[in-house]
Amino acid sequence: MALANGSIVTEFILLGLTEQPRLQMPLFLLFLVIYMITVLGNLTLIILIALNAHLHTPMYFFLFNLSFVDLCYSSVITPKMLMNFVLKKNLISYMGCMSQLYFFCFFIVSECYILVSMAYDRYVAICNPLLYNTVMSPRVCAYLMLGSYLTGFSGAVIHTGFMLRLTFCDSNIINHYFCDVLPLLQLSCTSTYVNETEIFIVGGKDIILPSVIIFISYGFILSSILKIRSTTGRSKAFSTCSSHVIAVSLFFASCGFMYLKPSSAIPIDQGKISSIFYTIVVPMLNPLIYSLRNKDVKVSLGKILNRRKF
Repeated sequence: MALANGSIVTEFILLGLTEQPRLQMPLFLLFLVIYMITVLGNLTLIILIALNAHLHTPMYFFLFNLSFVDLCYSSVITPKMLMNFVLKKNLISYMGCMSQLYFFCFFIVSECYILVSMAYDRYVAICNPLLYNTVMSPRVCAYLMLGSYLTGFSGAVIHTGFMLRLTFCDSNIINHYFCDVLPLLQLSCTSTYVNETEIFIVGGKDIILPSVIIFISYGFILSSILKIRSTTGRSKAFSTCSSHVIAVSLFFASCGFMYLKPSSAIPIDQGKISSIFYTIVVPMLNPLIYSLRNKDVKVSLGKILNRRKF
């Protein structure tokens, strides 16, 4: 039965990370643990920020949204991925595949611009501390988050809309663990030139522009840190910035490797490994990197745990 857009394929089969039987159970346990840590870490951070009034600041407002996005897009991908390790044939319907693609694009693009907002917040806090409360007002923070989500929405609509124009005729086996753009292009029986051009332009904008803004911001931050006379102050600022830069570099480098090259230039196995970083590893690391090492978060968590004892 053909679909409305002329596609013959009504469902896809996700091959997953590997087809080797001896690796299925170890990988299932590994990614199950990672997903549990991701859910627990991000959910804990969301609850802590929501319940503690002294964490209602711009920095923690951005962290709240980052944790929400990480939790969502990890949940869009990982549960379906885990099914690959326990099912002989992991099926996903055509509309289910397009829905997964849409929500993945929405959350991943939103995260790109939330990271930009966080870098801007740190820039203002370190380079213009006296103007921080004025520049980072609640209205400005709300506009930054609204812009991030609207950009994510527009990016998801564009990527999914271009994918819906393609026809899938014969093969329905996706050599991946989720419905990503590039593996789907390889299954199309119609020309994908327009789609690849769209991915390079739109995807490039959502990867290159945020990464450039972030690293320019950190260039100014580094310059300001070097002017701090206190060794303790410099060390503390470097520690915060280095953690952020590492996480941002891992996220944007793995995304850039996947989406800023022609689909034919990326071997499937390399693409899978690269995508693990930004879809599974980064959402797990973010709560640890950005917040669980933070003194304010530790104090808030300790207060809540102490309340439960009495």
